Amino acid sequence: MIEGDALEIDATALGSAPRRIVANLPYNIATPLLFAWLAKLKDFESLTLMFQKEVAERITAQPNTKAYGRLAVMTQWLGEAKRLFDIPARAFTPPPKVTSSVVRITPRATPEPADAKTMERVVATAFNQRRKMLRQALKPLGDAEAMLAKAGIDPTRRAETLSVAEFAALARAVQ
Repeated sequence: MIEGDALEIDATALGSAPRRIVANLPYNIATPLLFAWLAKLKDFESLTLMFQKEVAERITAQPNTKAYGRLAVMTQWLGEAKRLFDIPARAFTPPPKVTSSVVRITPRATPEPADAKTMERVVATAFNQRRKMLRQALKPLGDAEAMLAKAGIDPTRRAETLSVAEFAALARAVQ
């Protein structure tokens, strides 16, 4: 047992490869923990994590769905995410007010090439104004029309319609 703040601990330093994380995450820090582990996903064999069901749905969402957003793109860019099963509230004492879901994330052998910080910035900016066309939503990054043209993406599309590969192409166009 290791006492410490999960947000501060370097999980890769806890043991040698192959490493796996299996965790029932505190829901209030689940997303920051996920992003920290995604940054080092190649150092893990897998992450098997429990989230609120709605968060699990967002992690595994596909383009053109309401749940598709930053969590899905960033997770699926680096790994393959699969929702394994749900756990009803009655399985816990005291029961929470939400259903939980277990998600397994395994690293992609070859993620789409893109700089991580640029990818995060592009995805966050695109989804910050989710209902706007990309030519408008991406203006904070510079010449949105030129970036979109360089990436081969129609500027009238919206963020939720782009695949992970298209987001990576857009991140490469921003650099």
